[in-house]
Amino acid sequence: MKQTDLLQVASEFGSPIYVYDSEKMISQYKRLTDAFKKVKHLRLHYAVKALSNVSVLRLFNSLGSGLDTVSIQEVKLGLKAGVSPENIIFTPNGVSFTELEEAVQLGVQINIDNLMILEQFGHQYPKVPVCIRINPHVMAGGNTNISVGHIDSKFGISIHQLPHVLRIVENTKMTINGVHMHTGSDILDIEVFLHAAEILFETAKSFKNLEFLDFGSGFKVPYHENDIETDVEQLGQKLSKRFNQFCKDYGKDLTLAFEPGKFLVSEAGLFLAKVNVVKQTTSTVFAQIDSGFNHLIRPMLYGSKHEIINISHPRKQKRFYSVVGYICETDTFANNKRISEISEGDILAFKNAGAYCYSMASNYNSRFRPAEVLWHNNEAKLIRKHENFDDLLRNQVEVAI
Repeated sequence: MKQTDLLQVASEFGSPIYVYDSEKMISQYKRLTDAFKKVKHLRLHYAVKALSNVSVLRLFNSLGSGLDTVSIQEVKLGLKAGVSPENIIFTPNGVSFTELEEAVQLGVQINIDNLMILEQFGHQYPKVPVCIRINPHVMAGGNTNISVGHIDSKFGISIHQLPHVLRIVENTKMTINGVHMHTGSDILDIEVFLHAAEILFETAKSFKNLEFLDFGSGFKVPYHENDIETDVEQLGQKLSKRFNQFCKDYGKDLTLAFEPGKFLVSEAGLFLAKVNVVKQTTSTVFAQIDSGFNHLIRPMLYGSKHEIINISHPRKQKRFYSVVGYICETDTFANNKRISEISEGDILAFKNAGAYCYSMASNYNSRFRPAEVLWHNNEAKLIRKHENFDDLLRNQVEVAI
């Protein structure tokens, strides 16, 4: 997308606003499928939690992608988008058994990460094939909040509890059709990932009716120029060779599955916000925008760095600014960063806003959540309206006081 296109979107639909480039999503999807083209059966399940707009789900469905879901609501969004139930994998954590029962009725692939739930499921639904999520006890990920495969993680069944799993399977006569792992997000060290993969392969030998192995995802994307990222091409070359050898030894061509979320949508997204005020203090120049961590919480939650560009005046002399929001708490997006000279009314574009931005937005301070636009075939398509005051009151029940 050109900066003129973004300015036109902000002018037509208002700010703040999220804009997603479908071309980038498609190219990232193709990049991953190309990296694993030597695997006979590959299945990508887009991680809905990254960006759950139905139009985005429909786009990935058109590419042949399945969906990775973590709530029954995400499952229903996927079905609403036209995704076939068999192409949706449901991997909840800590939910009530009734949610799993509903997933059974909807016909999606269920992935279980709890021994107690596995046993209960096996007794109640012995004929429904399920996947097992293991915890490989491998630490990976760019932040402790997104590292989920270590020994203290709440996710997955410990590989040391495999004898318990096998006992449950034997007692209930249930069928395990997949084994799954997810080590964390922002993975850089391919060797760590491959080490965890070996644990998955070793675990898989214990099950005779597998149809797929799911390696999760967590591939790191660049957040600024010359930033490091996961070399998915190298990973594809190494893991494909090892996976194909495993299938040969197993005696069956299994499906290799991944669950990319951020990798597919992060770079496709831009968040546009207008500068309300430029405020000079004794030590800092603040650019205060018409948004806050209610719309983009990742810098405050994870310490993520989103490159910021003044698309209204990109060629002006660069000056130092701290970009902050309008929330009644500290919400600093950038601290003392060089940005093209900013004036009131300028539009700032935050890069890498496709993943975990709108999906983590809130109405904190009773602010409205922004609109979403999909830039598709060189055209801006509104895929979610701006909220209004009626939306704030929609589910409130007024009582006489």
